[in-house]
Amino acid sequence: MWRSNSGVMHEQARNRFQSELEFIQCLANPNYLNFLAQRGFLRERPFINYLKYLLYWKEPEYAKFLKYPHCLHMLELLQYEHFRKELVNAQCTKFIDEQQLLHWQHYSRKRSRLQQALAEQQPAQQQQPVAHGNAAAK
Repeated sequence: MWRSNSGVMHEQARNRFQSELEFIQCLANPNYLNFLAQRGFLRERPFINYLKYLLYWKEPEYAKFLKYPHCLHMLELLQYEHFRKELVNAQCTKFIDEQQLLHWQHYSRKRSRLQQALAEQQPAQQQQPVAHGNAAAK
C-alpha cells in the first residue's frame, strides 16, 4: 500500500525519537558505559560527536520523556575525555554504580521525610484562623 511522503517521514522521526530515548536512558547504567569504553566506542570521534548531539535531551521539552533523568548527568560527564577514559576501569564503574545507589537511597529517604513533614503541616495550617486586613492593622 502506498503511503504519503509525510507519513513515512513522521514514522522515521518517531522511530528516531524512540531509539535516541532508549539509548540515552542506557547511559544511566555505569556498567553499560564500561561496556562502551572497553569496546572502544568512547574513543571514536563519530560516537563522541553523537554524544554531543544528544545534549538536546537536556531541554525540558525532551527531558520530560525520560524515565531515568540521571542519564543526563552521565551524558554531561561523557563530554569530558578524562571521564570517558576512566570508564574502562572496572573499579571506576563500580564506584559510580555504588554512588548512584547511595544517591537514590538518600533521595528516597529525604523525599519521604519531606512529604511526611508537609502532610503534618497541612492540618496545622488548616486549623489556624486566617487574619483579615482589619485585624492586622490593629
